Amino acid sequence: MQLTINERSSIPKYRQIVEAVLHGIETGTLHRDEQLPSINELSVEFYLARDTVEKAYKVLKKDGVIESVRGKGYFVRREGPDQLRVLLLMNKLSAYKKIIYYALLDALGPGAVVDLRLHHHDTAKCAQLIQDGQGDYDYYVVMPHFYDQITAPAQSVNIRSLLSDIPANKLVLLDKGLPDLKGDYIAVYQQFDNDLYEALESGSDLLEKYGKLVLIFPGDVRYPTEIIQGFRNYAVHYKKNFSVLATTVNNTIEPGTAYVVLEDSDLAELVRQVRRQNLTLGRDVGILSFNETPLKEVLADGITVVSTDHEQMGRSAAQLMLAHRSEKIKNPFKLIRRASL
Repeated sequence: MQLTINERSSIPKYRQIVEAVLHGIETGTLHRDEQLPSINELSVEFYLARDTVEKAYKVLKKDGVIESVRGKGYFVRREGPDQLRVLLLMNKLSAYKKIIYYALLDALGPGAVVDLRLHHHDTAKCAQLIQDGQGDYDYYVVMPHFYDQITAPAQSVNIRSLLSDIPANKLVLLDKGLPDLKGDYIAVYQQFDNDLYEALESGSDLLEKYGKLVLIFPGDVRYPTEIIQGFRNYAVHYKKNFSVLATTVNNTIEPGTAYVVLEDSDLAELVRQVRRQNLTLGRDVGILSFNETPLKEVLADGITVVSTDHEQMGRSAAQLMLAHRSEKIKNPFKLIRRASL
């Protein structure tokens, strides 16, 4: 490693070491997995205090530029300092999450490295993944969909405590926001209760002919409970009879009812029941489905959908990371009108 310490410079000596390592990687004189001089070696050769060299190596390690191997020393981790490294922590890998993931990859460009991990709604699992990647990434992108605090509070980890382990300038919340979380972090989020309320309100002219609203909110698949709140708020405000069911199985559909459905399996069952009873979608029974797919555009002459723009979510997060802008953006959410309502 080529290093010159300028005693007269206003730049601290530890920072001169950091810049020398970064310059070596950038110019190709230092390569990935190459071993750096030990703390003692640099200290003796350049008449530096051990604390100065150790501080420089700590900064480089925290930024993911170098790594330490017990009993062997310090090694270059990156190919170059401009390579953006991202740890993406998703709750699950559904079709919609894949859209976000690929949009994020595409917008970040080929120079970025994105490591995808799944926390499966488990705060303890997410905490371990964050700890395992501590200091190795420029950004930690977290989808904070956690339900173990409700189902198994004794085994769960406090979400805000979990996220406090990540420096605010490296934290990105994706898909779901945490309004009470303070700090200059990035967030690209849905506001599930208000989003659904506003989407239903924009379709009030279509819903007017239905006397009852039913939300199919599955008990075996985890969704944000704010969806139920937004649905109830709309039904109460517009004086609609309403109910929330866990499944369409063993529940016969009722004419004069509009169904809001989250799972595609429940959507398929509703369409089958409409056909069995010789009812007409959009007249006798209404269906409003969550999340747009190409199939819903053609199924049963078109299924009305409420959906966020998953591609835009991935792109927005990538653009903010590339620009190093700590902003909080509500992702677009809209009603797509089709024949089923």
